[in-house]
Amino acid sequence: MPDYDVNEAGVAHARELIDAGEYDDQTEWSDAAPSTDEENEERDDEGQEGYAQWHLAVDPDKGEGTKGRYRFPYGDFATVNRAALIHAKQRASQNDHPEIEAAADDLLQRLDAKRS
Repeated sequence: MPDYDVNEAGVAHARELIDAGEYDDQTEWSDAAPSTDEENEERDDEGQEGYAQWHLAVDPDKGEGTKGRYRFPYGDFATVNRAALIHAKQRASQNDHPEIEAAADDLLQRLDAKRS
């Protein structure tokens, strides 16, 4: 299993979006997850940094200019998706990535506090 690092820029971006109310707590992640074409369009429009900020983890073994470098997406390039955070937390737990699990859990709690 690869070792991932927490993508601090992605976590910070998610916090900002949640605090601004830019989240989706209704749509299932399977319906909201960006397609490959949408991912490529985001990279073309916003560059690698813009694409990266929509992920909770970095795979340091992957090249800096590759899509595969960024893991655990949490939104659709417009909003944070609550179901994506749940999915990321579960996947991180199942695959022994405790730092990623904690980051996803923190964001999930922040989103749920904002919803109340």
